[in-house]
Amino acid sequence: MKVRVTVMPKAGVLDPQGKAIGQALGSLGFAGVGEVRAGKVIELELAETDPASAQAAAEEMARRLLANTVIESFRVEVLAP
Repeated sequence: MKVRVTVMPKAGVLDPQGKAIGQALGSLGFAGVGEVRAGKVIELELAETDPASAQAAAEEMARRLLANTVIESFRVEVLAP
């Protein structure tokens, strides 16, 4: 079963990568871009066949390794059975 884990900095946490991207977009002439936040997307192929079990396993992986839960939040999506 395929799952996608999206990890983003929590609100209020400084995001230097997002700030740099926002400034670069402005210097390239893209007007009207507000705040930019940069994160990461991790796709996993799991042996789980039950969507609820796959969701739980991916959430545990995110809590223990994929996200620094002090400064990052995460979302898990089950993509395919």
